[in-house]
Amino acid sequence: MRIVFATNNKNKLSEIRSILGNKAEVLSLSDIGCHADIPETGLTLEENAMQKAEYIYNNYNMSVFADDTGLETDALNGAPGVYSARYAGGEGHDSEANMTKLLNELAGTENRKARFRTVIALILKKEDAPAMVPHGQATLTKEFEGIVNGNIINERRGVEGFGYDPVFEPEGYNMTFAELGMEIKNTISHRARAVKKLTEFLSQ
Repeated sequence: MRIVFATNNKNKLSEIRSILGNKAEVLSLSDIGCHADIPETGLTLEENAMQKAEYIYNNYNMSVFADDTGLETDALNGAPGVYSARYAGGEGHDSEANMTKLLNELAGTENRKARFRTVIALILKKEDAPAMVPHGQATLTKEFEGIVNGNIINERRGVEGFGYDPVFEPEGYNMTFAELGMEIKNTISHRARAVKKLTEFLSQ
């Protein structure tokens, strides 16, 4: 099956392709010639993921999945959440600035509990999965969620990964995502857990 992953983020692409293996040929936005700034105006991860998936399906008529991920902290009432990528403001995804703001916001706070949450929205065309799409429908839409709990540490550790990985220590480990490396992260991460549900569904 050929399916579009609505992203050009190379880190996300390599992570997803590694997790999916040979179950599907995953195309990026650039692979299908999409260079648009796809809107992400939702107030939740679910809304943003579906918004991106619908944009690709409506404009390119291809099976697609899109994700949105947020880091949710207890002490900050779930922030940065849906605004994780642009937490420090500005147009780009400035991971260093985002981490600096988060650590400053949590300075002196004992409760460091946090979780990464990924939501994947899937739109599957009937031609790609005739047995899975109900009779009389052109598409099937589904959502999948993956969560990993952990803590925000006091300083950056590790050089692998991306985003908030250097400050997030997953439950059951004494190393950050950035220290654990992609091979281990790809088996335990929020995205891995959401993709596992996606692949199990696609393998039916």
